[in-house]
Amino acid sequence: MKSKLIFLVLSGLFIAGPLRADMASTVAKLKPSVVIVGTYKSTNSPRFALRGTGFVVGKGSTGSGNLVITNAHVLQQPTGKDMEDALVIQIRVDQNELQMRPVTVLEVDKLHDLVLLRFEGPAAPALSMGDSGLVQEGQAIAFMGFPIGGALGFSPVTHRGMISSIAAVALPTASAQQLNQKTIRSLRSGGSFDIFQLDGTAYPGNSGGPLFDPETGEVLGVVNMVFIKGTRESALTHPSGISYAIPSRFVQELLQRSKSN
Repeated sequence: MKSKLIFLVLSGLFIAGPLRADMASTVAKLKPSVVIVGTYKSTNSPRFALRGTGFVVGKGSTGSGNLVITNAHVLQQPTGKDMEDALVIQIRVDQNELQMRPVTVLEVDKLHDLVLLRFEGPAAPALSMGDSGLVQEGQAIAFMGFPIGGALGFSPVTHRGMISSIAAVALPTASAQQLNQKTIRSLRSGGSFDIFQLDGTAYPGNSGGPLFDPETGEVLGVVNMVFIKGTRESALTHPSGISYAIPSRFVQELLQRSKSN
């Protein structure tokens, strides 16, 4: 009996060890692909202003790329802000050095609050996209970003959690001036889509960061702190600490459209 108990304890140690190592290696693998999205102007103080998080993606099966996904609302300038500020990303080129790169907006998906950017300079490691259609409630997830506007430093922070709910989000009806073919199709289909509700708490600055599988590192969604929260919780007097993510299938559709252009 005693030898059996020792065997079970040792077996538990061998099983638990690789799981912890897998998460550590996943974080290390993702960090070079997670970027800071912000604006830069030499006459500002500070010159760089963090707006949110983004991550590098590739076209097709490539392992590197010059494309970045983030939330569309991350690009919006605050009221009264000088519109001449340059849109940039900061990308990690080694363990201790961040490099600033100018970016160009390739396509904006306002419906799902996503934007595709292209940055200048050498390509960076691209994250792999997972199938968000297979995600289930109760599934373990993790997300990475730069919370609280970089107040904790410009080193990516990782949080763990789970998918607490998969629910539809109803979008506000567009005004007549905003109606176009894509919007009309959306309104005809009900103007809603499924989003992931998380039990982990994201903060301002996490917007646009990758929601990923802790074991494989595959991206399952994009963290969203404003667009979805405002829609889902608009009836609440005191908004909750609930966080949301946009499923990765909408990222894949955005990349597919870009690839065909």
